[in-house]
Amino acid sequence: MKINIYYGGRGLIGDPSLTVIKQMTAILDELNVRVERYDLFEQKTNITKLPQTLKDANGIILASTVEWHGVGGYMASFLDACWLYGDKEKIADLYMAPVVMSTTYGEKEGELDLIKAWLSLGGITCQGISGYAPEASELENNEVYRTLIEKTTENIYRAISKRAQNLPSSAGVVREVTYRTLNTSYTQQETEQLSEYAADEKYVEKQKEDIKELADFFKGKLENRTSPDDSIPAAFQAHFKPRAGTDLKYKLTLKDAGKSLTLRVEGKELVTGYGEAVNPDVEMTMDADTLMEIVEGRSTFQGGFMNGKIVSRGDFANLRLLDTMFPFMQDLLSGGRQEN
Repeated sequence: MKINIYYGGRGLIGDPSLTVIKQMTAILDELNVRVERYDLFEQKTNITKLPQTLKDANGIILASTVEWHGVGGYMASFLDACWLYGDKEKIADLYMAPVVMSTTYGEKEGELDLIKAWLSLGGITCQGISGYAPEASELENNEVYRTLIEKTTENIYRAISKRAQNLPSSAGVVREVTYRTLNTSYTQQETEQLSEYAADEKYVEKQKEDIKELADFFKGKLENRTSPDDSIPAAFQAHFKPRAGTDLKYKLTLKDAGKSLTLRVEGKELVTGYGEAVNPDVEMTMDADTLMEIVEGRSTFQGGFMNGKIVSRGDFANLRLLDTMFPFMQDLLSGGRQEN
């Protein structure tokens, strides 16, 4: 069994939440539970990727400290990322235990906020820990407190391992209604970039023209191709931006088409074609519509991976590199298809 701990505090010496999760980790280790901890203050630049770490966990612990008001910005950002980019099917099967300690006041409100957020995401909650401790030493030196932490940790372990059932929550209705408005194939960075131009009528009109031009281009490719798939390799060749020193092989398996597209990048050279790739550096599985969304500039490889449309094996940095070498969306935003 594996439990992930997401710590949303600032990592300060004497943080009581750190003391609690360290004690909990020691107890879980004794129960042969694999524990992986993510300190959100260290992951703040990559926080939108963290929902992907939920996929191999049986349960999670969300831990934070109320220093003056609420559970803090890092935890809020992580939960936002779970809402926007998390795998909702996985979250619906994932148990969450909150740990909220206060150095001032408000620990109960903080605990309730985490519970409501996780229920809104569709997840399952179990017993957590909350309390007031202005100094971490008060928890370390008190046998009664240590025993309470130990018993609660054991209860969390039992709830996750035995898959304890809860009554239905009305938060699921809110989630289903609200999430319909958030059905986007863009990453957070792409969404923010696009929003800068949303109110510019001239820009919007220009983008409509560019999209039509691009659609006509692909339509022409589809009508005139000698093979039913010639347009895809041609599009990769047209948008290829070489990177010196790159030597990578990608295999893109189209699960609904029963074939694979191979991209071999050697410096300034690109070789594309359909067929099996020997020892690829990155393997991706997607459907043909997802690949067309990327090629037409309506999505990116990273965006497809983040929203679960692409399953990838290999170094994630090499996956991100695809959007640099083949910037379909960037070319569209900057004025349509660009030739090398």
